[in-house]
Amino acid sequence: MPTRTPLQVALNGDATHPATPRTPDAIARAARAAVDAGAQVVHVHAFDEAGRETLAGDACARVVQAIRARCPGTPISLTTSAAIVRDPAERHALVQRWTVLPDVVTANQGEPGIVELCESLLARGVGIEAGLLTRDDARAFVTSGLAARCRRVLVEPLDADEAEALRHAAEIEAIVTDAGITLEQVHHGYGPACWAVNRRALGRGHGIRTGLEDITVLPDGRPARDNAELVTAALRLIREARG
Repeated sequence: MPTRTPLQVALNGDATHPATPRTPDAIARAARAAVDAGAQVVHVHAFDEAGRETLAGDACARVVQAIRARCPGTPISLTTSAAIVRDPAERHALVQRWTVLPDVVTANQGEPGIVELCESLLARGVGIEAGLLTRDDARAFVTSGLAARCRRVLVEPLDADEAEALRHAAEIEAIVTDAGITLEQVHHGYGPACWAVNRRALGRGHGIRTGLEDITVLPDGRPARDNAELVTAALRLIREARG
């Protein structure tokens, strides 16, 4: 197990929790609180003035700059999700116009046009977190030729059912490792399965992600107050896994 288990926080996404930050200042304040609680990487989605998720360069720049001002030195991961911009060419054009670059992006490997988008960002010095939501995503990643240039793999099964999420996390992991890919892995689930996926990952020596994008309740089922409280709970799981 590495000397420091990777711990990411996913601050917002499409979460409806009242503490979900959406403006640059609110996002930056939430990032600072999460980092103070123990998060090592901040994953974030930008929002436009109407409160919609966006990949537009000006909105993304404001978010990245706000986080950097409050959390100097903390790596920032920005989404490139096709759920925000579904047309691959439009998405690529928007991302190419980014002038303030994040440290890394999450790039879901099952999305059309993702390899080309990754190539473009790598050429600009942006790291890639390869998002693997399904077994097909993992297989596509193995054959894409990107692995040697990526920063890490995100194993993120979509299942709400714990048993299904754990099974899919194991299958995705096996596809990656059986291909000889030794990248750092960070695992997380969504909703009810999130903490179970986290615990499995820690038992296998991997990093984890938490935050309001993924889960809005604590491991004991109580509603989480905010991102920082989720990070504190995740850090407690890490310490328990270390014994």
